Amino acid sequence: MRFERPSLRGTAAAALLSLCNWQSLPAAAQGIPVLKLKNSPPQVVFNSERDRCAPIDTPDIPPRAYRDASGTVNMFALHFVNRALRGPDLASVKIDCSVALNSSLDPEPAHYDDRRYVTATWTSDGKTVSAVVHHEYHADDHKRCSVSNSLGCWYNSLIAFRSDDGGHSFNLARPPVVASAPFRASVEEGRHRGFFNPSNIVSDGTYEYFLSATTGWTGQPYGVCLFRSADPSNPALWRAWDGTGFTVQYRDPYGPDFTAPKPCKIIEPFLFPVGGVVRHNASRQWFALWSAKGGAGVFPVSGIYYATSPDLKNWSVPHLLRMTPSLLDGLCEGSIISYPTLLDETATSRNFDDVGNEAWLYYTQIDMHQCQSGKRLLLREKVSLEANHKETAR
Repeated sequence: MRFERPSLRGTAAAALLSLCNWQSLPAAAQGIPVLKLKNSPPQVVFNSERDRCAPIDTPDIPPRAYRDASGTVNMFALHFVNRALRGPDLASVKIDCSVALNSSLDPEPAHYDDRRYVTATWTSDGKTVSAVVHHEYHADDHKRCSVSNSLGCWYNSLIAFRSDDGGHSFNLARPPVVASAPFRASVEEGRHRGFFNPSNIVSDGTYEYFLSATTGWTGQPYGVCLFRSADPSNPALWRAWDGTGFTVQYRDPYGPDFTAPKPCKIIEPFLFPVGGVVRHNASRQWFALWSAKGGAGVFPVSGIYYATSPDLKNWSVPHLLRMTPSLLDGLCEGSIISYPTLLDETATSRNFDDVGNEAWLYYTQIDMHQCQSGKRLLLREKVSLEANHKETAR
């Protein structure tokens, strides 16, 4: 079925691992909490076979949650026909069968309406919701590609959307492009191109931020870049970190005012798309989680990793939270765990970007049979953030 194919989105990161030569810079860091599993049984949040409204409804992104103006929790965690899970709290969310954002499989890349995933949300009042949407253009589906493999026809952009009804419906914002390769979809075919899989949006009290993976292109290294905005409701204000300041602005390569930007600075040590970022209230440290394929460098085994940071720019070495096969391991039988993030029932932020000393690890379990994905479960289990940890930090 067509909805199995987006699991290939992770394969773009496979090339990143083999090219990595990142080395940590040692420095003593005191009082940084350790993230630990509490070995409690996982709870099922969503079962793709039991809970769906349509066959397309399956977990395929890390969950993003916020409280709307009525106090209802809204969570986006499914597919490119975007339906939300809603409920009075994180523990009670159920699928709303109305479509908040559809995908038209439009063959025109300039329309940004092929496959659209609500991958990052932000709201200050619970009514107006800004979204950074992961957009996939698959030129091979529209017979517009010069190469024969699907990954080589894949063109990704991050697009801005806005909701004025708490997230029940989204419309394309202006300007539409938050981050894009500085060329159109037909350029540099033969590999996955663009920005993809953004993290959730977080705030330090002054600015909002997210991390996004990029496959890179001529002049732009592969890896993960950091974006900042003073107002997520205005897409034109997003800027990427260049190593000294947030100065890199991306414009629509199909628009009349297009100019190619300079490269954004790659943030180490991620390499792979970051699933989620939260700030620990007690230590004021940021925690980032992601899935990685093992076999080289700082990722000796496949699994879920985390790193910590005081400022979102400088991160610790990776720490293994759980060993598990990743989407990039080519598993044909068994289960994969992917799309990890942390959410805390008692978060003080409307956008769940902070955590206390206990939180929930959310992730998707993908059952594989004959190399095809089957049932998917969105699961959560308890984790603790334990203080008095000494680690090697960057």
